[in-house]
Amino acid sequence: MHPTLPLTPAPPLAPRLSDLALLLVAVVWGTSYGVAKGALVFYPVLGFLAVRFLLTFALLLPALLRAPAPERRDALATGLPLGALMLGIFLCETFGLALTQASNAAFLISLCVVFTPFAEWWLLRQRPERAMFGFAAVSLLGAALLSGGYSGQWGWGDALMLAAAVLRAITVCQTTRLTRRRHAPVLALTAVQAGVIGLGSLLLALALPGTLPPLPSLGDGSAFWLACIYLVLGCTVFAFVVQNWALRHSPPTRVGLLMGSEPAFGALFAVFWLGEQLSPAAWLGGALIVGAALWTMARRSPSPA
Repeated sequence: MHPTLPLTPAPPLAPRLSDLALLLVAVVWGTSYGVAKGALVFYPVLGFLAVRFLLTFALLLPALLRAPAPERRDALATGLPLGALMLGIFLCETFGLALTQASNAAFLISLCVVFTPFAEWWLLRQRPERAMFGFAAVSLLGAALLSGGYSGQWGWGDALMLAAAVLRAITVCQTTRLTRRRHAPVLALTAVQAGVIGLGSLLLALALPGTLPPLPSLGDGSAFWLACIYLVLGCTVFAFVVQNWALRHSPPTRVGLLMGSEPAFGALFAVFWLGEQLSPAAWLGGALIVGAALWTMARRSPSPA
């Protein structure tokens, strides 16, 4: 083990609070699929991403502007590459979902929990605890049961979802590496990330054939704007801030496993809010995913030397 990037010293409660906050992020992100699906009835995917993230950028811009010049520079130096990685994730997921079966997409994106320990080992030169590989395997088994596993022939959609899983693992580790080397306030950092994703989505939407339709009105399109508000405040501002903060106190593999419980909470949301049905195998898969996350929370990694 080569502890080249020691964890930021934190009060004893900080690791536990980060675990609970990350689990809450997984719950919130689990609801995002159903909410976003409703919003996409009103507006195209890339235009919707642009609206969501540019609204987030506008909301957090005062925090970026108020930051002292050195911290603002750190936020830009950290947020620009991380925002580019996250834009890649959203694009791969968006177009991947359109080109493959939903079950394949759910299973392939869950491979992130397996890739993250190896990305941490490769990028940060830190070998995760052996137990974390076991937790990742249990979580992946749960994802396979929940989604029905991989089925069908390999296609471009599958490749894009696999790329999204790899990018997720890399992004978690790069966030750790960059945020621990620079002093960027989490709100300012999140503002830069959101700006990159929003602007990138808008430019891509304008570059592709066809034009973006007018934005939905506040009357007939009220459901669209309510969905945007929820996604901006809960699934973007809250989630990004928590992830950026938690990665200063916890190893990437631990963060990846806790946030990897997102599919299970998404399935629960689909059952209780959208009225969908789950098979017994899917219920077992969801229980394994949540169990792996709770098992991870109960096992606190020893502090690095």
